[in-house]
Amino acid sequence: MTAKRAATWYRWDDMPREDLHEKLSRRLITGDQLMLAHVYLKKGCVVPKHSHMNEQLTYILEGALRFLVGDDGAEEIVVRAGEVLHLPSNVPHEALALEDTLDVDVFYPPREDWLKKTDSYLRK
Repeated sequence: MTAKRAATWYRWDDMPREDLHEKLSRRLITGDQLMLAHVYLKKGCVVPKHSHMNEQLTYILEGALRFLVGDDGAEEIVVRAGEVLHLPSNVPHEALALEDTLDVDVFYPPREDWLKKTDSYLRK
C-alpha cells in the first residue's frame, strides 16, 4: 500500500513575490498537476499575445482585464472582479489591465516556463 501525501497549507503573504517588471508581479503555488498564481497588474500593464498548452482559468479578485482572444485578437472580453475567464489549451490571447488588478490564474498542467523563468514575453 502506498502512503498518501500530507496536505500542504499556504499563506499568500508568505509566498515570494516575483517582480517581472514595474507593472507586473506574481506569486506561485504549485501542486503535482496544478498551478495557482496571484498575478498583480498595474493599470496599463500589457500581457503580450501568447499561447500555451496549459488550460487556464483567470479569476479577477480586484480590478479588470481586457482580453483579446484568438489568432487575430478579434474577440474582446472584459473580465471584472468576481468574474472568471476560461482559456482552453493553445488559444492565443493578450491582456490589458484597465485598472490596478489582482487575478488568480489556475493552470493545468503547471506552467514550466514560469517555473524555469523562461517566460521572456512577460519580462521587459
